[in-house]
This record gives sequence, C-alpha cells and structure tokens, in this order.
Amino acid sequence: MEGISYQRFPKIRVREMKDDYLKFDLTDTDASMANALRRVMIAEVPTIAIDLVEIEVNSSVLNDEFIAHRLGLIPLTSDFAMGMRFSRDCDSCDGDGQCEYCSVEFHLNVRCDSDQTLDVTSADLRSTDPHVVPVDVAARALSTDPASFDSDQRGIIIVKLRRGQELRLRAIARKGIGKDHAKWSPAATVTFMYEPEIHINEDLMETLTLEEKRNWVESSPTKVFDIDPNTQQVMVVDPEAYTYDEEVIKKAEAMGKPGLVEIYAKEDGFIFTVESTGAIKASQLVINAIEVLRQKLDAVRMQDAEADFKEFSEHLGV
Repeated sequence: MEGISYQRFPKIRVREMKDDYLKFDLTDTDASMANALRRVMIAEVPTIAIDLVEIEVNSSVLNDEFIAHRLGLIPLTSDFAMGMRFSRDCDSCDGDGQCEYCSVEFHLNVRCDSDQTLDVTSADLRSTDPHVVPVDVAARALSTDPASFDSDQRGIIIVKLRRGQELRLRAIARKGIGKDHAKWSPAATVTFMYEPEIHINEDLMETLTLEEKRNWVESSPTKVFDIDPNTQQVMVVDPEAYTYDEEVIKKAEAMGKPGLVEIYAKEDGFIFTVESTGAIKASQLVINAIEVLRQKLDAVRMQDAEADFKEFSEHLGV
C-alpha cells in the first residue's frame, strides 16, 4: 500500500502592487506556512543599517549615544543585502566588519555658521557605495516629480544645530536581520487574514422586508453587503472587507432569522498585506522571504538526512 502524500503546492496571486505595498493571496497551504512566511518577512530578511558610529566632534544638544541610535534607525537602500556577507562570517576582514564585502562606510560633517537653526538630516550622510544610501535620498533622486516632496523637508532629521555647533562623524553600515535588532527589519507591517467564504440563505432573505434588509446590511461595520437597486436582493459586494466581527450574524438572530447568513474562514486561503520600510521593495521582500524560508527548510532536511545516516551507521555497527 502506497503511503499518503501530504505534499502541497502553495500558489500566490498578486492583487495590488506598489513599491512599498503589496497585497496578495496565498492559497493551497495552511496557517503554519502562512505564519512562517509572515515571521520571516518581519525578522529574517536581511537589510543594511548603520551599526557602528565613531563621533569625532559633537557640540549639539544631543549626546553621542542618542545620535548613534537615530542614525541606526534611518532605513538604507538594501537591494544587494542578500549578496553581502554578515560581518561575523566575513573572512576578508576576519569578522572586523569593516571591509567592502560586509560593510558600507558613511561620513557626516555639518557645522552651523548662521543665526538660523540648521537641520542635520539623512541627506547630509555621504556614502562610499552609491547603491546604499538613505531611502528618502534615493526616492528624491529617482522621482520624476520633485514637487511631490515638501521643499522644507530635506530628509529624516538627525539633530538640529545652532550657530557654532558642529557634528562630524564616521559610521559603518552592516548587514543584519530584524531578529537581532528592529533597525534591520525591512517590514513596516505584515498581516494576513483567512479568506472568508460567505453564503446568504436566499429563501430566508426573501422573507424580510426592504427596510429589514437595509437594517441588516447596515449592521455590518464594514461594507460587505449591499442591496441591488433593481432586484432588491442582498448581495455580497466585498467579502474581504469582513473582519470576523459576527455583527451580521448577531443581527440576524436578533431579528429571529438565525441561519440568514453563514460565514466560514477558508483554512487554505490567506490574504496578505505587506508594507515595506523602503529598504527594499515590498515585492522583493516577499521573494527574499521565500528564499530565506527555503534555505531554512533545506537546512532542516539536511539535518534529518544526517540523523538518518548516523542511525543507519550505528545499526550496522560502523
């Protein structure tokens, strides 16, 4: 008798895609795989962030540690982060984390010589690698509509300087993951919900008056149902707007019509919403997460194979 295979082949269907936003369906899988993908996107997809700051001069009102922390939280373009080495694994610099294969160097040198307060921003950071710059700087450089940016805002503010104050520093950006520190997380938000399946009992619905139908439709906090102006029938207009609040079910029971609608969560269908910090595109974030998850599964499979081989060798007395 052949063994039963529980192998699945998950599918992804993109609904909406922007540089920093992606909405897609994940089907033919279960909640464990959906949640694994979500957690990998948040905590295990690598990006680049400032990790070491050497301050030469700081006469601002903020202390050195405060400025170093603010620098670390500035998102940097990380399109090539997957190909970089982790500083702890780099054999070119013996783990020192200050070579071209595992790090990018930044410099900042600003002095205020006027009576007007000077904003020191991410635009003042000078990178040794043109591919790794603050996200807002890259967005301005690629924008075809400069008017879309606030002329008064030069970038992410690091500190404000008054006359005679100066800030001069050197910073090293390294590859890392959100599990080590939130500054390396490429995701602003990653959420998923079960895809709802909604069935209206048409026969029971026809026993309601038009006013009762309106009251029932309006009991939903979100625009899930509507009434067809021609047929006066209640229809499902946006099942994904349903938030599993069960208000329409409670309303039906209060009207003495239990079973008016049945709502199930599809156990093999999920709707994902992904928002990126801008370090990488939302679409690339999903692709990188799938690659990281595949590598982790390959590592588990290799461990299982080694364990089986060891057990087999012990059985043979080798």
